[in-house]
Amino acid sequence: MSEQGKGSASASAAAPAPGSDTYKGWLFKWTNYLKGYQRRWFVLSNGLLSYYRTQAEMAHTCRGTINLATAHIDTEDACNIVLSSGGRTYHLKASTEVERQRWVTALELAKAKAIRMMNDQSGDEEPTSQSDRSEIQGTLKILISKLDDLSTCNDLIAKHGAALQRSLSELEGLKVPVEGGEKIKAVNERATLFRITSNAMINACRDFLDLAETHSRRWQRALQYEREQRTHLEETIEQLAKQHNSLERAWREAPTLVSSAPSAPTTNKGETGKEASDEDEDTEYFDAMEDSPAFITVTASESTQHRSVSHRNPCSLCSLFMYSLKICNDVSGKELQPRRQRRTHIPDKPNYSLNLWSIMKNCIGKELSKIPMPVNFNEPLSMLQRLTEDLEYHELLDKAARCDSSLEQMCLVAAFSVSSYSTTVHRTAKPFNPLLGETYELDRLEEFGYRSVCEQVSHHPPAAAHHVISQRGWTLWQEITIASKFRGKYLSIMPLGTIHLQFHASGNHYVWRKVTSTVHNIIVGKLWIDQSGDIEIVNHRTKETCQLKFSPYSYFSRDVPRKVTGVVADSGGQAHYILSGTWDEKMESAKIVQSSRGGSGSEGKQKMVYQTLSPKLLWKKYPLPENAENMYYFSTLALTLNELEDGVAMTDSRLRPDQRLMEDGRWDEANSEKQRLEEKQRAVRRRREAEASDALDEESGHKPLWFYQRRDSVTGETSFVYKGGYWEAKERQDWSLCPDIF
Repeated sequence: MSEQGKGSASASAAAPAPGSDTYKGWLFKWTNYLKGYQRRWFVLSNGLLSYYRTQAEMAHTCRGTINLATAHIDTEDACNIVLSSGGRTYHLKASTEVERQRWVTALELAKAKAIRMMNDQSGDEEPTSQSDRSEIQGTLKILISKLDDLSTCNDLIAKHGAALQRSLSELEGLKVPVEGGEKIKAVNERATLFRITSNAMINACRDFLDLAETHSRRWQRALQYEREQRTHLEETIEQLAKQHNSLERAWREAPTLVSSAPSAPTTNKGETGKEASDEDEDTEYFDAMEDSPAFITVTASESTQHRSVSHRNPCSLCSLFMYSLKICNDVSGKELQPRRQRRTHIPDKPNYSLNLWSIMKNCIGKELSKIPMPVNFNEPLSMLQRLTEDLEYHELLDKAARCDSSLEQMCLVAAFSVSSYSTTVHRTAKPFNPLLGETYELDRLEEFGYRSVCEQVSHHPPAAAHHVISQRGWTLWQEITIASKFRGKYLSIMPLGTIHLQFHASGNHYVWRKVTSTVHNIIVGKLWIDQSGDIEIVNHRTKETCQLKFSPYSYFSRDVPRKVTGVVADSGGQAHYILSGTWDEKMESAKIVQSSRGGSGSEGKQKMVYQTLSPKLLWKKYPLPENAENMYYFSTLALTLNELEDGVAMTDSRLRPDQRLMEDGRWDEANSEKQRLEEKQRAVRRRREAEASDALDEESGHKPLWFYQRRDSVTGETSFVYKGGYWEAKERQDWSLCPDIF
């Protein structure tokens, strides 16, 4: 066969002769293929273009949102925020006034940002650096040009696709076989042009994607920087809000000038408060749940205060003058000696990470009582020292000892009982458990006129006895046993035992108990402490009482956190003073000038309405020392409790080696020493139990050195009280009776 015959045979195999049935079938298949090709590229090009347009300009909103740029932000009261825009209004409620101010500030900042975005038509904030600004602007220009290329390619695809569609339509209507070759050639040219344009669009999309991925990390760093700046700004604003709140409170506490305008009558105030209460009840809230107080207080008018000032019986100036004169005479008869300078700081707390698995694997196969807990959970103070910290505000008792009125004295005693919790607000670490027979003394006779001694009198259950005597007219003693219950998310610590306080001059004998302390977020989250429960302080000489209520923290309550309220009543139950404040900041008292019964509360009980004078500050917390957050949040007194002193007993907590090592920052050595002391204590207990079983004597157990057990004549309870001898032994430096526990 000739070459020409081979070529015609090949051509006939590639494309059937026009006009034949085979040619029509082939043309129909090719036409359907091109139509499907065109449809797929239309869908793909439109989808790609829509995707990149969405990524480049994302400016959509969600259902239920509110436009902050046109929103109006208003505050109703101390905790409520009203946010309205376009006929839609949201009522928001914060837990405290400081939290409300933080939300208002954040909303105002967001509103300003929304207005700036609307004006600039850009959601990106200006970078602080000029080089970063120019680089980001150049990148945005390149991205915009790539987006324009994508748009141009899309238009070309649409144009050439329409031309291809027309060619295919003409090809379908072809009847003359001679014209078939030219039409097919035109269709092939348009299909080739369509494929080239599509490839160009694909390459433009790939370039756009590569460029976006290249700069995504830089944008993430810029976004992280902006987030850090925003967080810093929020913290600064929060500090400003707290300072503003403190200034407002200081201004309210400052003595006000007598106004020339007459005060509103008391009845009008009561009606106004009732109307406000009714209006508040009509307002619908879905997140507020709180307990109403058992009484209502109304401050008396200015004229009432002037009429009642003559009936007030404060500590008399004459007795105060005589007391000061006595102190001056006592001091003048002695040689003046400079006070000892106490330390004001301890080594900073090391930043040791707590490996829970290393603790758990050491517990495998051991008895629960033999599991050594690391010092990571502790603070470098013992429970005896924490008990002594109750004397942080001893001047309240000094002032109470000078009072002529037992009711005013009761107010100061109540403030003292609340002040002992002020040091616990940031102290989430547990103190060291004292060893059996361990003691702690605090001799502040020269500085403040009192001496304190504690002893661990029992180990199972752990119990500590405490005795304080003051030259300024009072004696305090207590025995505290700690009971705890783990309730999953929190730990309840219940101090058992009574606290006794007796004033020498009047013979007033006060007795009260401590409330329950709760440590939250034991498993997950940041630890925080709350105090809750009731304290009843009873003066057993006059039968006067004080009922204190520690309100537990509630997310839905309008009250300030850590709130404490109380009523001081005489032996007949007649209320004379109202106490209010917080256990971490201050306590105030207000004298009642008139009382009446008000309306029924939510539980059907009739509330008492007390008309009082302006409140008087009883106690205010001292500020924490500088750098307290790195020193376990210790107060000024707590920083001095573990300071070494000469002449103390060999069982004193200051000499405990594991506690000293932890304070110095040597935690690994402290853990080893702590385990050694616990093993030594167990060995002593086993030896004592063996000796007791051999002697068949139940009384041969441990006997405290400085305390003995007796039945209290006032409460009828059996407790450990001080039997004397410690300070005499210190003067002789005779500690031969002290056991070797360290």
